[in-house]
Amino acid sequence: MHQDEEGELLHPRRRTRRWIGTGPGAKNCKDLKDFGFHLSGWYTIYPDGRRPVAVLCDMDTDGGGWIVFQRRVDGSVDFNRDWDNYQWGFGSQLSEFWLGNNNLHRLTSSGSFQLRFDLEDFEGNRTYATYSNFMVEGESKQYTLRYGSFIGGTAGDSLRTQKDQAFSTKDQNNDKSSRSEKSCAEYFKGGWWFESCHFSNLNGEYLKGEHRVKGKGIIWYTFRGNFYSLKSTEIKFRPAKQ
Repeated sequence: MHQDEEGELLHPRRRTRRWIGTGPGAKNCKDLKDFGFHLSGWYTIYPDGRRPVAVLCDMDTDGGGWIVFQRRVDGSVDFNRDWDNYQWGFGSQLSEFWLGNNNLHRLTSSGSFQLRFDLEDFEGNRTYATYSNFMVEGESKQYTLRYGSFIGGTAGDSLRTQKDQAFSTKDQNNDKSSRSEKSCAEYFKGGWWFESCHFSNLNGEYLKGEHRVKGKGIIWYTFRGNFYSLKSTEIKFRPAKQ
């Protein structure tokens, strides 16, 4: 992964007090859970048996076994990044990060996965949404978001306009907006699977609660609407139950 703006390298052994270990033969966090690793934290996995990937495993939520690929908690990391940063990943293991679109494609290209969003507002209300058959296409298809259907959750379905959309950043626009001045990624200041533009955008600029600009901030429309930026988010996935 790339260094973040403070120069902190996303490395499992050097920069986090929560690095736990390596799971020999583990392709994902569910494998680690099955192997007896029950603590949430950073692990090294081997998704294709070759090159390792450092991932944050959530071993607590709904039975655990989740790979967390996005986290927002305090606005300490700038998510208004270019294509290369989103491709390879950025941020801090101790706060906010994006695991990287290359890693997302690699980790989801084989098998069936459940996708989950955990959200919290500034009033302490927590909610979630889950989706079936999650995967991310490779770079040749602009890391297009694929999923089957909305499973459920108290947050409601705000991903529906992002389904089958290519990823966009401020320097690579793949959205379907008719905006003439700025692309969705430029205007809303973050990379995402924009259509024209979004019902959800969890990589927008970090604002605090209610504001006056429609769609700005960290948005999940069916939870707090288009004029409220959320406090914290995690996006995660795990193998679907057979």
